[in-house]
Amino acid sequence: MTLERLPLNALRAFVEAAREGSFKTAAARLNVTPGAISRQVKQLETRLGIVLFERHSHGVSVTQAGRQLAHDVDAGLERIAAGVSAASERARDVGTLRVSAPPSFAQVWLLPRLADFEARQGQLDITLDANQAIISPSWQHGSARLAIRYGRGPWAGVDSHRLFDDKLFPVCAPALLERSPIATPADLLAHPLLDVVWESRQNVAFPGWRDWFDAAGLPDRTLPIQQRFSLYGLALDQAIAGRGVMLANPAVVADRLASGVLVRPFGDRHVIDSPFTYDLILPSTGHAPPAVRGFIDWLLGEAARFRDATR
Repeated sequence: MTLERLPLNALRAFVEAAREGSFKTAAARLNVTPGAISRQVKQLETRLGIVLFERHSHGVSVTQAGRQLAHDVDAGLERIAAGVSAASERARDVGTLRVSAPPSFAQVWLLPRLADFEARQGQLDITLDANQAIISPSWQHGSARLAIRYGRGPWAGVDSHRLFDDKLFPVCAPALLERSPIATPADLLAHPLLDVVWESRQNVAFPGWRDWFDAAGLPDRTLPIQQRFSLYGLALDQAIAGRGVMLANPAVVADRLASGVLVRPFGDRHVIDSPFTYDLILPSTGHAPPAVRGFIDWLLGEAARFRDATR
């Protein structure tokens, strides 16, 4: 018998009758009349060509063939019910995901790309927490927490996935170059230098302008007064406004370079490596809910495309 021709109502009535050993009790459970149960069972016996119940003056008893069929059908119906219930639960349980990320990274890299993910799925409400503080990632049902960290691993007690490594190079507004061309590293000494000071550097010295000038061959030169900021975004605004030169990394400035509001005066030259990396931090145990897994896969894919584009 093909799946399309299965008499599901009759099978359900039969299973209830076999389980209870009574058409009357089965009828009460299914909220129908005993006569309806009797007719459904009789129609099923006719279609199958076998006797499922022995009828007696005092009631009915299931036959051996009926008992085996009831066992098989009951298992199938339970599996169908479980599948339908799971699908319904997934549809109802949108869930939330809190993603903690460094403020400037969240603002200039993650947020512009997040619209692409949200347009493709509707199973997850995402809260973006612009925060560099370490949080404990969690798969807590209905409210998962993940973190993106900028620092130097390894990260203890969690699983981590490398998004991209870091490097630093000077950037400025095109208008600044028009006022005062920058052809050599020494030319930067005539400009305000914008610097970002980190609150926590994991006991690792974050490279700054002194390191950059040392690598550029000017180790003993006195640097001009530097304007210091606690956030990349603040320094970025000043650089875009033409108020100085910023030492920046690709994650912060790639989109601004692509749009033309910032330029690299030395092109691909005079780049220094940073010991810091951007990493996705996940719980070390358990499994991500399907919708959260979708976000993780999307984020890793975006990071891979970004790495390829900025090589």
